[in-house]
Amino acid sequence: MAQEELSKLRIEKQRTARPPVREKRVIILALLIVAIVVVVLTARGLFIPAVAVESATVSLLYPSQTFTLINASGYVVAQRKASVASKATGRLEWLGVEEGSKVRQGDILARLENRDAVAVRDQASAAVNTARSTLDQARAELEDATLNYTRQKDLLAQGITARAEFDVAEARYRRSLAVVSSATSSISGAEASLRGAEVALEYTLIRAPFDGVVLTKNADMGDIVTPLGAAANAKAAVVTLADMDSLMVETDVSEANLAKVHVGRPCEILLDSFPDTRFRGMVHSIVPTADRSKATVMVKVRFVDKDRRVLPEMSAKVAFLDRPVTPEEQKPRTVLVPAAIVTRNGGSVVFKIVGSRVLVTTVRLGSRLGDMREVISGVNAGDKIVLKPPDKLRNDSKIKDKAESRKSG
Repeated sequence: MAQEELSKLRIEKQRTARPPVREKRVIILALLIVAIVVVVLTARGLFIPAVAVESATVSLLYPSQTFTLINASGYVVAQRKASVASKATGRLEWLGVEEGSKVRQGDILARLENRDAVAVRDQASAAVNTARSTLDQARAELEDATLNYTRQKDLLAQGITARAEFDVAEARYRRSLAVVSSATSSISGAEASLRGAEVALEYTLIRAPFDGVVLTKNADMGDIVTPLGAAANAKAAVVTLADMDSLMVETDVSEANLAKVHVGRPCEILLDSFPDTRFRGMVHSIVPTADRSKATVMVKVRFVDKDRRVLPEMSAKVAFLDRPVTPEEQKPRTVLVPAAIVTRNGGSVVFKIVGSRVLVTTVRLGSRLGDMREVISGVNAGDKIVLKPPDKLRNDSKIKDKAESRKSG
């Protein structure tokens, strides 16, 4: 039994034989593939550490920014604005405008209930007609009395008629003159009453005081409108009207910079609602008082070119310029920091950042604009580029942004 157990412990030479040739080939092929992958990844810079760089952004620059003296902020304000109300008290019967309606001076915006005023006007008009008829009768009577008076006067001179008959004719003539004078005065009084009735009727018609646009509608049909707005639930103003041609930007300028501002100085106006549009402006007036709490002075800037997109109460920024903007300077230019430009192979290039790598991009440069350099072609606004690229940086080099590294750290 012991001999059999020892025989089981023997090492058989057949089981320790070398692997077949086929298995060797598979191993060699796998090692070769791994080596090729490593070479390819090394060639693509996978195992090369990323170059730490600073980045900048290609931006748009308006040439006027290079000769701007000071900047200030403010709001668009209509210099002619009115809360249109009625001079009479009554119920609003008709409203013919809404927000945004354009009106001309004298247009009827709304009407109060005015049947009583119409009746008074008609009564006064009838009184005028009655007075005129009375005057016509008085004039006819005067004409007859004048003829009789003249005839009796001639007869008296000839001694044909009695003195008493002449006195009667004379009295009648003078009475007719008085009646005509009284009728004339009655007409004047009736016409004055008519004008008063027409004015009272006109008070029930709410008209536009000037050309403008309706900003707000403060009352609706059925509301009680009163000049003072003292009654319960009564409305004082029916609509708010603004003259859109009187729009100006009211901005506060620091007292320290007031010496750089004068009437007529050219400006550029930038509205938050239209960030891609710059409006030409000019200093219209400087309000002759200062705000002691803010140490500022209000300056009013008018729009040189009228634009219907500009609305009251829009927020605005004003750039006070050293000189007027030429037509060529009204369009923005694409600019970049000069430190991002390097010379390679006799040409100007920048390293454009695409993902985590850089792409060498040839650019065509324009003139200098302040501290920036205009770029005519090669990159667009918003592109990220390497600032002060190191000499070891090459096309398709892997990079890491120092600023982003600091944020993540």
